Amino acid sequence: MHGPFNRAGRRKPMAEINVVPFIDVMLVLLVIFMITAPMLTQGVQLDLPQVSSEPIESQEEREPLIVSVDREGTYYLMLGDDEMTVGLEELGERVIILLERQPDTQVLVRGDRFVPYGEIVALMSTLQTAGVANVGLISEPPPGD
Repeated sequence: MHGPFNRAGRRKPMAEINVVPFIDVMLVLLVIFMITAPMLTQGVQLDLPQVSSEPIESQEEREPLIVSVDREGTYYLMLGDDEMTVGLEELGERVIILLERQPDTQVLVRGDRFVPYGEIVALMSTLQTAGVANVGLISEPPPGD
């Protein structure tokens, strides 16, 4: 019998799902997310205090590196008694050199209250690029405390 209902010459229906197109789509999505993920995580990470700030006691004998910014946007590096005026790019290079010699040096930022916020963010971004994991902020207590 050779009619349309003859199953002898036809193949059996396949009950498997072809997953190759799904794998292709997943790989394309993976590549897209790998490219866009670094763009979404820009910024300087800060550990903000959750309690009123108290003076911290230095547990190290080593002097901290203090980076200062004045009202005019001039950057200063101070380590011990040595203080020098530097540009932002030179500051990053000097911090890299210092951290290679002494990797556990504490870095503190001291900025004038009238310095624009963008200057401080640029400074902290430069420090982060130079390999500084944690940055401390120096402030003065209000009068009367």
